[in-house]
Amino acid sequence: MAVSGIDSLLYRDQFSTPAMREVFDDTSTLQKFLDMEAALARAEAKLGIIPESAAAQITKSADMKLYDFDDMRAEMARTSHPIVPLVRAMAAQCEKQGDKKAGEYVHWGATTQDVMDTGLVLQMKDAVDLVREGLDELAANCVKLAKEHRDSPMAGRTHGQQALPITFGYKVAVWLDEVRRQRERLDQMAERALVGQFSGAVGTHAAIGDKGPEVARLMMEDLGLGAPAISWHVAKDRFTEYAAVMASIAGTMGRIVREVATLQKTEIAELEEPHKHGKVGSSTMPQKRNPAVCEVTQGIVRLAWACVPPAFESMIADHERDKVANQVERDFVPRVSCLTESALRKTVMVTGGLTVRADNMRRNLDISGGLLLSEAVMMKLGETIGRNTAHDIVYDAAMTAFEQGKVFRDLLLDDPRVAEVMSADELDALLDPARYTGLSAHLVDAILSGKG
Repeated sequence: MAVSGIDSLLYRDQFSTPAMREVFDDTSTLQKFLDMEAALARAEAKLGIIPESAAAQITKSADMKLYDFDDMRAEMARTSHPIVPLVRAMAAQCEKQGDKKAGEYVHWGATTQDVMDTGLVLQMKDAVDLVREGLDELAANCVKLAKEHRDSPMAGRTHGQQALPITFGYKVAVWLDEVRRQRERLDQMAERALVGQFSGAVGTHAAIGDKGPEVARLMMEDLGLGAPAISWHVAKDRFTEYAAVMASIAGTMGRIVREVATLQKTEIAELEEPHKHGKVGSSTMPQKRNPAVCEVTQGIVRLAWACVPPAFESMIADHERDKVANQVERDFVPRVSCLTESALRKTVMVTGGLTVRADNMRRNLDISGGLLLSEAVMMKLGETIGRNTAHDIVYDAAMTAFEQGKVFRDLLLDDPRVAEVMSADELDALLDPARYTGLSAHLVDAILSGKG
């Protein structure tokens, strides 16, 4: 029985991707533990703590293909311990390969949490790589859209209402700028969070002594992780930052797809998520072309956010080690990784195949009968009669046009205060939405050039 969307054979590809599930599957988890033990042995051999021959044999034994997964799981259940069965299995494998003595050096000077924390960080490292790759693809999609629609006018909206004209390229450039910040944020977080753990039972390197910090440095260098300055057995801020940044990235995906879904509404019809023949919107209404991917993505984003509170709660841990926090992070780290990358991949798909209906964007610019350009008229009038006076004149004309269904242009020209300082041709030019997109195109160019 599946207890989450990620586990469900029916729904898992909505909530996760095969690549991210593989990062956090049980075999991968055990392999990361083995990788840690092997790197530890190699580091200790370099410093003369254990024989080089033992490190070589331990490294050969650090391959999950050599072990029976079910046997390992059964031993974990029997011993009520996640690492002792693995250590014993590695030792047995060394003996099986003719070097019993090598097995005695497995896990030398380490404690269980050293292995489990470092193993989880190795999985986080792989997860960060997948998310980084997705962000780069999304940025490329945004660059393409922004270039293509640099000058495509559309209604800019505030508070759900038409406000002033913009270009669609400008809207996408705002997306792109945010995606780039998320990419930068991911890299900054990775530098702080992707740090391994090796310091022994209470973090003091008592079992190895003076060489302990150097073992940790060499070991982490081998694994491609940062080396800690001091034990972080109970300092969980790294996992918390990881979850928070992942959830923030998911939030950016939610905003982009919500915008697409909103602009896909029948009455607006300016954008549409990718649609191919055979995609069904409703079991009873054959005409429906629902923003299904955008809707699913918004739901996934909310689930990703739900992983953040446990991450903050796990920061409270007792003394020098506390298993409570460890249990929590084994759950929220894989979940927030899977959900975030799923939302990201769906957003990549949506932006990569997005239908942009520029003709409908232009049509919608005209549905208010010129009211969208009230600011342009006010500012021009203000040059001669003063801004506040111009605001009142345009406001009265706009409210009358809206409430009585009259023509905004005609109401303005019928006002002698307007007719005295502005010709009909000048007013018509001001009421052309394509001529009042401000610095939209310039800002697109700035973002595309990296100067934004």
